[in-house]
Amino acid sequence: MQESKFNSYVEKLTKLCTSPDCPACKSLLLFKGKWNIEVLFVLLQQTTMRFGDFKKAIPNITNTMLTATLRDLEMLGVVKRTQYNEIPPRVEYSLTESGMALLPGFYEIALWGDQYMK
Repeated sequence: MQESKFNSYVEKLTKLCTSPDCPACKSLLLFKGKWNIEVLFVLLQQTTMRFGDFKKAIPNITNTMLTATLRDLEMLGVVKRTQYNEIPPRVEYSLTESGMALLPGFYEIALWGDQYMK
């Protein structure tokens, strides 16, 4: 990357991050948790998932961490939790519209990885 283009990105990012409502800082909250990105990536590949589906897809995550991660992502507005009043109770998780908007970002990361991680 050219130095002037790099400096331009740094300058723009610095300006964004000086406000209390910094969009870059808010976006980075998605990367805060250890499991956030993996849970989002798995959910992007499915329409809806139940707790057990996540456990099968991510076997190393504990129940406590999965619950905390799903709650965090729900609070950030990228995951929707739907509880059905049935017996036995059923809860499903899906992406919100803003969660679905992450798909192009994951695609770009995959392209970057394909190009630079060989």
